[in-house]
Amino acid sequence: MKIGVIGTGSIVEAFLSALSQVNHATCTAVFSRKETTARPLADKYEIPHIYTNLDEIVSSSELDWVYIASPNSLHFEYARLALQHGKHVICEKPFTSNAHELQQLIQLAKEKHLFLFEAITNIHLPNYRWIKDNVHRLGSIRMIQCNYSQYSRKYDQLLAGETPNVFNPQFSGGALMDINLYNVHFILNLFGTPQQLSYTANKHENGIDTSGALVMQYDGFTASAVGCKDTRGMNFVLIQGEQGYIHVENGANGCRNVHLHIGDNDEQYNVQTTDNPLYYELVDFVDMFQNDDYEQCYQLLDYSYTVMQTLDRARQDAGIVFAADSAQATASSN
Repeated sequence: MKIGVIGTGSIVEAFLSALSQVNHATCTAVFSRKETTARPLADKYEIPHIYTNLDEIVSSSELDWVYIASPNSLHFEYARLALQHGKHVICEKPFTSNAHELQQLIQLAKEKHLFLFEAITNIHLPNYRWIKDNVHRLGSIRMIQCNYSQYSRKYDQLLAGETPNVFNPQFSGGALMDINLYNVHFILNLFGTPQQLSYTANKHENGIDTSGALVMQYDGFTASAVGCKDTRGMNFVLIQGEQGYIHVENGANGCRNVHLHIGDNDEQYNVQTTDNPLYYELVDFVDMFQNDDYEQCYQLLDYSYTVMQTLDRARQDAGIVFAADSAQATASSN
Protein backbone atom coordinates (compact mmCIF):
# COMPACT_ATOMS: atom_id res chain seq x y z
CA MET A 1 0.00 0.00 0.00
CA LYS A 2 1.41 3.37 -1.06
CA ILE A 3 -0.62 5.98 0.77
CA GLY A 4 -1.01 9.71 0.24
CA VAL A 5 -2.44 11.66 3.17
CA ILE A 6 -4.76 14.64 2.83
CA GLY A 7 -4.49 16.91 5.85
CA THR A 8 -1.85 17.85 8.39
CA GLY A 9 -3.70 17.92 11.72
CA SER A 10 -2.97 15.93 14.87
CA ILE A 11 -4.92 12.91 13.64
CA VAL A 12 -2.61 12.71 10.61
CA GLU A 13 0.38 12.66 12.95
CA ALA A 14 -1.22 9.75 14.83
CA PHE A 15 -1.98 7.99 11.54
CA LEU A 16 1.60 8.32 10.29
CA SER A 17 2.96 7.13 13.62
CA ALA A 18 0.76 4.04 13.44
CA LEU A 19 1.61 3.49 9.80
CA SER A 20 5.30 3.35 10.66
CA GLN A 21 4.57 0.22 12.75
CA VAL A 22 2.61 -1.61 10.03
CA ASN A 23 4.11 -3.91 7.42
CA HIS A 24 3.33 -3.63 3.69
CA ALA A 25 2.22 0.02 3.91
CA THR A 26 4.04 3.31 3.57
CA CYS A 27 3.25 6.99 3.11
CA THR A 28 4.56 8.38 -0.17
CA ALA A 29 2.87 11.79 -0.31
CA VAL A 30 1.18 14.47 1.76
CA PHE A 31 -1.26 17.13 0.62
CA SER A 32 -1.79 20.58 2.10
CA ARG A 33 -2.88 23.86 0.59
CA LYS A 34 0.44 25.30 1.73
CA GLU A 35 3.80 23.54 1.44
CA THR A 36 4.92 25.13 4.72
CA THR A 37 2.30 23.18 6.67
CA ALA A 38 3.13 19.89 4.96
CA ARG A 39 6.90 20.19 5.20
CA PRO A 40 7.28 19.33 8.94
CA LEU A 41 5.34 16.07 8.49
CA ALA A 42 7.20 15.20 5.30
CA ASP A 43 10.55 15.74 6.98
CA LYS A 44 9.65 13.89 10.19
CA TYR A 45 8.27 10.79 8.44
CA GLU A 46 10.56 10.93 5.37
CA ILE A 47 7.65 11.40 2.97
CA PRO A 48 9.13 11.99 -0.50
CA HIS A 49 6.34 14.00 -2.15
CA ILE A 50 4.38 17.11 -1.18
CA TYR A 51 1.34 18.25 -3.15
CA THR A 52 -0.53 21.55 -2.86
CA ASN A 53 -2.99 20.72 -5.65
CA LEU A 54 -5.70 18.18 -4.83
CA ASP A 55 -6.10 16.93 -8.39
CA GLU A 56 -2.39 16.20 -8.57
CA ILE A 57 -2.28 13.97 -5.49
CA VAL A 58 -5.36 11.92 -6.41
CA SER A 59 -4.01 11.36 -9.93
CA SER A 60 -0.41 10.69 -8.85
CA SER A 61 1.21 7.39 -9.86
CA GLU A 62 3.25 7.57 -6.63
CA LEU A 63 0.32 6.21 -4.58
CA ASP A 64 -2.60 3.81 -4.81
CA TRP A 65 -4.35 4.81 -1.56
CA VAL A 66 -5.59 8.11 -0.17
CA TYR A 67 -6.12 8.79 3.54
CA ILE A 68 -8.53 11.70 4.09
CA ALA A 69 -8.37 13.77 7.28
CA SER A 70 -9.92 17.00 6.04
CA PRO A 71 -12.80 18.85 7.78
CA ASN A 72 -15.90 16.63 7.97
CA SER A 73 -17.85 18.42 5.25
CA LEU A 74 -15.08 17.75 2.71
CA HIS A 75 -14.87 13.98 3.27
CA PHE A 76 -17.45 13.21 0.59
CA GLU A 77 -15.97 15.48 -2.07
CA TYR A 78 -12.40 14.32 -1.51
CA ALA A 79 -13.27 10.62 -1.26
CA ARG A 80 -15.37 10.77 -4.41
CA LEU A 81 -12.55 12.49 -6.31
CA ALA A 82 -10.03 9.90 -5.15
CA LEU A 83 -12.29 6.99 -6.11
CA GLN A 84 -12.97 8.55 -9.51
CA HIS A 85 -9.20 8.56 -10.06
CA GLY A 86 -8.96 4.87 -9.17
CA LYS A 87 -7.53 5.28 -5.69
CA HIS A 88 -8.52 3.17 -2.69
CA VAL A 89 -9.67 5.33 0.22
CA ILE A 90 -9.38 5.43 4.00
CA CYS A 91 -11.60 8.24 5.30
CA GLU A 92 -11.53 9.61 8.82
CA LYS A 93 -14.67 9.55 10.92
CA PRO A 94 -17.34 10.69 10.52
CA PHE A 95 -17.37 8.98 7.13
CA THR A 96 -19.50 11.68 5.49
CA SER A 97 -21.96 14.41 6.51
CA ASN A 98 -25.00 12.20 5.98
CA ALA A 99 -26.14 8.79 4.74
CA HIS A 100 -26.99 10.04 1.25
CA GLU A 101 -23.37 11.04 0.66
CA LEU A 102 -22.07 7.72 1.96
CA GLN A 103 -24.48 5.79 -0.25
CA GLN A 104 -22.98 7.49 -3.30
CA LEU A 105 -19.42 6.66 -2.21
CA ILE A 106 -20.29 3.01 -1.57
CA GLN A 107 -21.88 2.69 -4.99
CA LEU A 108 -18.84 4.29 -6.65
CA ALA A 109 -16.36 2.10 -4.77
CA LYS A 110 -18.24 -1.05 -5.77
CA GLU A 111 -18.55 0.06 -9.41
CA LYS A 112 -14.80 0.66 -9.61
CA HIS A 113 -13.89 -2.38 -7.48
CA LEU A 114 -12.00 -0.27 -4.96
CA PHE A 115 -11.49 -0.52 -1.23
CA LEU A 116 -13.19 2.14 0.89
CA PHE A 117 -12.79 2.21 4.67
CA GLU A 118 -14.02 4.36 7.52
CA ALA A 119 -11.21 5.06 9.99
CA ILE A 120 -13.23 4.41 13.12
CA THR A 121 -10.76 2.93 15.55
CA ASN A 122 -12.68 1.30 18.38
CA ILE A 123 -14.45 -1.48 16.46
CA HIS A 124 -11.05 -2.80 15.35
CA LEU A 125 -9.48 -2.93 18.81
CA PRO A 126 -8.59 -6.32 20.33
CA ASN A 127 -10.26 -5.39 23.61
CA TYR A 128 -13.47 -4.49 21.80
CA ARG A 129 -13.44 -7.84 20.01
CA TRP A 130 -13.09 -9.54 23.39
CA ILE A 131 -16.17 -7.65 24.56
CA LYS A 132 -18.09 -8.89 21.52
CA ASP A 133 -17.04 -12.47 22.25
CA ASN A 134 -17.97 -12.27 25.95
CA VAL A 135 -21.01 -9.99 26.22
CA HIS A 136 -23.28 -13.06 26.13
CA ARG A 137 -21.97 -13.98 29.59
CA LEU A 138 -23.97 -11.09 31.02
CA GLY A 139 -27.28 -12.77 30.23
CA SER A 140 -30.15 -10.60 29.02
CA ILE A 141 -28.92 -7.04 28.50
CA ARG A 142 -30.97 -4.38 30.28
CA MET A 143 -28.95 -1.15 30.19
CA ILE A 144 -25.96 0.38 28.42
CA GLN A 145 -24.35 3.64 29.47
CA CYS A 146 -21.59 5.38 27.53
CA ASN A 147 -19.98 8.72 28.35
CA TYR A 148 -17.19 10.26 26.33
CA SER A 149 -16.58 13.87 27.36
CA GLN A 150 -13.55 15.91 26.43
CA TYR A 151 -13.43 19.67 26.87
CA SER A 152 -12.34 21.18 23.59
CA ARG A 153 -9.97 24.12 23.40
CA LYS A 154 -11.98 25.07 20.32
CA TYR A 155 -14.98 25.60 22.62
CA ASP A 156 -13.18 28.58 24.15
CA GLN A 157 -12.91 30.03 20.65
CA LEU A 158 -16.63 29.46 20.13
CA LEU A 159 -17.43 31.29 23.36
CA ALA A 160 -15.17 34.11 22.23
CA GLY A 161 -17.26 34.64 19.10
CA GLU A 162 -15.27 32.59 16.61
CA THR A 163 -16.65 29.59 14.71
CA PRO A 164 -14.06 26.81 14.50
CA ASN A 165 -14.82 24.00 12.04
CA VAL A 166 -15.67 21.46 14.74
CA PHE A 167 -18.48 23.74 15.98
CA ASN A 168 -19.69 24.86 12.57
CA PRO A 169 -22.80 23.44 10.83
CA GLN A 170 -21.23 24.45 7.51
CA PHE A 171 -18.43 21.94 8.19
CA SER A 172 -20.67 19.16 9.61
CA GLY A 173 -19.27 19.57 13.11
CA GLY A 174 -20.70 19.11 16.58
CA ALA A 175 -20.37 16.78 19.54
CA LEU A 176 -22.44 13.96 18.02
CA MET A 177 -20.31 13.68 14.89
CA ASP A 178 -16.95 14.35 16.52
CA ILE A 179 -17.02 12.56 19.85
CA ASN A 180 -20.32 10.77 20.56
CA LEU A 181 -19.74 8.89 17.32
CA TYR A 182 -17.43 6.52 19.20
CA ASN A 183 -20.25 5.61 21.57
CA VAL A 184 -22.65 5.08 18.69
CA HIS A 185 -20.20 2.75 16.93
CA PHE A 186 -19.52 0.90 20.18
CA ILE A 187 -23.22 0.19 20.68
CA LEU A 188 -24.35 -0.44 17.10
CA ASN A 189 -21.48 -2.80 16.28
CA LEU A 190 -22.60 -4.95 19.20
CA PHE A 191 -26.38 -4.69 18.98
CA GLY A 192 -27.35 -3.31 15.57
CA THR A 193 -29.72 -0.50 14.65
CA PRO A 194 -31.99 0.75 17.46
CA GLN A 195 -35.76 0.55 17.13
CA GLN A 196 -36.29 4.08 18.43
CA LEU A 197 -34.04 6.96 19.41
CA SER A 198 -34.05 10.50 20.69
CA TYR A 199 -31.21 13.01 20.81
CA THR A 200 -31.32 15.82 23.35
CA ALA A 201 -28.57 18.34 22.73
CA ASN A 202 -27.10 21.47 24.26
CA LYS A 203 -26.92 23.73 21.23
CA HIS A 204 -25.01 26.90 20.48
CA GLU A 205 -26.91 29.78 18.90
CA ASN A 206 -25.54 28.74 15.50
CA GLY A 207 -27.46 25.46 15.82
CA ILE A 208 -24.54 23.11 16.48
CA ASP A 209 -24.53 20.67 19.40
CA THR A 210 -21.75 21.26 21.92
CA SER A 211 -22.90 18.25 23.96
CA GLY A 212 -25.81 15.86 24.01
CA ALA A 213 -27.39 12.60 25.12
CA LEU A 214 -28.55 10.03 22.57
CA VAL A 215 -31.01 7.48 23.98
CA MET A 216 -31.61 4.38 21.87
CA GLN A 217 -34.30 1.81 22.52
CA TYR A 218 -33.76 -1.85 21.68
CA ASP A 219 -35.93 -4.88 22.28
CA GLY A 220 -35.62 -5.34 26.05
CA PHE A 221 -33.02 -2.72 26.87
CA THR A 222 -32.03 0.92 26.59
CA ALA A 223 -28.68 2.38 25.55
CA SER A 224 -27.55 5.92 26.32
CA ALA A 225 -24.65 7.67 24.61
CA VAL A 226 -23.41 10.94 26.08
CA GLY A 227 -20.84 13.03 24.26
CA CYS A 228 -19.60 16.43 25.44
CA LYS A 229 -17.11 18.89 24.00
CA ASP A 230 -18.11 21.66 26.42
CA THR A 231 -17.31 19.82 29.68
CA ARG A 232 -14.93 17.29 31.13
CA GLY A 233 -16.28 14.12 32.66
CA MET A 234 -15.67 10.55 33.73
CA ASN A 235 -15.38 8.55 30.53
CA PHE A 236 -16.68 4.99 30.72
CA VAL A 237 -18.89 2.29 29.26
CA LEU A 238 -21.19 0.07 31.31
CA ILE A 239 -23.02 -2.86 29.72
CA GLN A 240 -25.42 -4.21 32.33
CA GLY A 241 -27.06 -7.62 32.08
CA GLU A 242 -29.09 -9.79 34.42
CA GLN A 243 -26.02 -11.96 35.20
CA GLY A 244 -23.36 -9.23 35.51
CA TYR A 245 -21.82 -6.20 33.83
CA ILE A 246 -18.89 -5.10 31.71
CA HIS A 247 -17.05 -1.91 32.64
CA VAL A 248 -14.79 -0.27 30.06
CA GLU A 249 -12.42 2.23 31.62
CA ASN A 250 -11.80 5.64 30.03
CA GLY A 251 -14.53 5.42 27.43
CA ALA A 252 -15.57 3.73 24.20
CA ASN A 253 -12.94 5.36 22.01
CA GLY A 254 -9.95 3.43 23.33
CA CYS A 255 -11.34 0.38 25.21
CA ARG A 256 -8.04 0.42 27.09
CA ASN A 257 -9.01 -1.75 30.04
CA VAL A 258 -12.05 -3.99 30.40
CA HIS A 259 -13.62 -5.49 33.53
CA LEU A 260 -16.11 -8.34 33.44
CA HIS A 261 -18.08 -8.60 36.71
CA ILE A 262 -20.02 -11.83 37.28
CA GLY A 263 -21.17 -12.13 40.89
CA ASP A 264 -18.20 -11.26 43.12
CA ASN A 265 -15.67 -12.06 40.40
CA ASP A 266 -13.86 -9.22 38.56
CA GLU A 267 -12.10 -10.48 35.44
CA GLN A 268 -9.78 -7.89 33.87
CA TYR A 269 -8.74 -7.93 30.24
CA ASN A 270 -6.29 -5.90 28.17
CA VAL A 271 -4.25 -7.25 25.26
CA GLN A 272 -3.65 -3.99 23.40
CA THR A 273 0.09 -3.68 23.07
CA THR A 274 0.19 -0.17 21.61
CA ASP A 275 -1.38 3.06 22.85
CA ASN A 276 -2.04 4.26 19.30
CA PRO A 277 -5.51 2.92 18.42
CA LEU A 278 -5.06 3.67 14.72
CA TYR A 279 -2.54 0.85 14.51
CA TYR A 280 -5.20 -1.87 14.81
CA GLU A 281 -7.51 -0.53 12.11
CA LEU A 282 -4.53 -0.18 9.77
CA VAL A 283 -3.54 -3.80 10.37
CA ASP A 284 -7.08 -4.84 9.43
CA PHE A 285 -7.14 -2.65 6.32
CA VAL A 286 -3.77 -3.91 5.10
CA ASP A 287 -4.85 -7.51 5.73
CA MET A 288 -8.02 -7.07 3.66
CA PHE A 289 -6.06 -5.40 0.87
CA GLN A 290 -3.37 -8.10 0.85
CA ASN A 291 -6.03 -10.83 0.73
CA ASP A 292 -8.21 -9.07 -1.83
CA ASP A 293 -11.04 -9.35 0.71
CA TYR A 294 -13.67 -7.07 -0.78
CA GLU A 295 -16.44 -9.04 0.90
CA GLN A 296 -15.31 -7.99 4.38
CA CYS A 297 -14.74 -4.43 3.18
CA TYR A 298 -18.26 -4.20 1.81
CA GLN A 299 -19.69 -5.67 5.01
CA LEU A 300 -17.98 -2.88 6.91
CA LEU A 301 -19.39 -0.35 4.44
CA ASP A 302 -22.92 -1.66 4.94
CA TYR A 303 -22.41 -1.39 8.69
CA SER A 304 -21.04 2.17 8.43
CA TYR A 305 -24.10 3.08 6.39
CA THR A 306 -26.41 1.95 9.23
CA VAL A 307 -24.38 4.10 11.63
CA MET A 308 -24.72 7.13 9.36
CA GLN A 309 -28.46 6.55 9.07
CA THR A 310 -28.66 6.50 12.88
CA LEU A 311 -26.71 9.76 13.09
CA ASP A 312 -29.07 11.31 10.55
CA ARG A 313 -32.05 10.28 12.65
CA ALA A 314 -30.44 11.71 15.78
CA ARG A 315 -29.67 15.06 14.15
CA GLN A 316 -33.16 15.25 12.73
CA ASP A 317 -34.63 14.62 16.18
CA ALA A 318 -32.54 17.45 17.64
CA GLY A 319 -33.07 19.82 14.73
CA ILE A 320 -29.39 19.95 13.72
CA VAL A 321 -28.98 20.76 10.03
CA PHE A 322 -25.74 20.79 8.05
CA ALA A 323 -25.02 22.68 4.86
CA ALA A 324 -24.56 19.28 3.19
CA ASP A 325 -28.17 18.39 4.04
CA SER A 326 -29.41 21.48 2.23
CA ALA A 327 -27.24 20.63 -0.77
CA GLN A 328 -28.72 17.12 -0.81
CA ALA A 329 -32.27 18.46 -0.63
CA THR A 330 -31.58 20.88 -3.51
CA ALA A 331 -30.09 18.11 -5.66
CA SER A 332 -33.06 15.82 -4.94
CA SER A 333 -35.58 18.47 -5.99
CA ASN A 334 -33.87 19.16 -9.33
